[in-house]
Amino acid sequence: MNSKMRIYHRYLGFFLAGIMAVYSISGIALIFRDSDFLKSEKQIEKQIKPNLKAENLGKELRIRDFKVEKEEGDLIVFKQGTYSKSKGLAKYKSIEFPLLIEKLTRIHKADSHNPLFFLNVFFGLSLLFFVISSFWMFLPKTTIFKKGIYFTLAGIVLTIILIFL
Repeated sequence: MNSKMRIYHRYLGFFLAGIMAVYSISGIALIFRDSDFLKSEKQIEKQIKPNLKAENLGKELRIRDFKVEKEEGDLIVFKQGTYSKSKGLAKYKSIEFPLLIEKLTRIHKADSHNPLFFLNVFFGLSLLFFVISSFWMFLPKTTIFKKGIYFTLAGIVLTIILIFL
């Protein structure tokens, strides 16, 4: 059993090395999603339904924390831009990741309706296998195994502390 676990652990690790690199890069990028780090400004002109009410405009444009600053006749002015009620034309700026990083971050955001969902489930199960199979790398009576248990417990305790902060 020890030998088989080591072999599975080794080759699954080599197979997942590329996937782990992509997940780590996209995960780091997502940490900064609330800032402008790595992002660039993009001007958008979008034709949408005319005569939308201010409260529905944010949903239609998919802008988070949408807030109308003022309404001047036909024009709705908001932080990111403007909307002409009669023409149904919205002109606004959006701050976005570059295309490659945006594609990478979609891996983390994938839900059950997205084909990347299968990759996420496979990756999650593979990481769980790594956790379990790592305990077969060393004999339970060795010093390395016992220290490994202490490090595992320390990781669990640290994670629980950080969750509740």
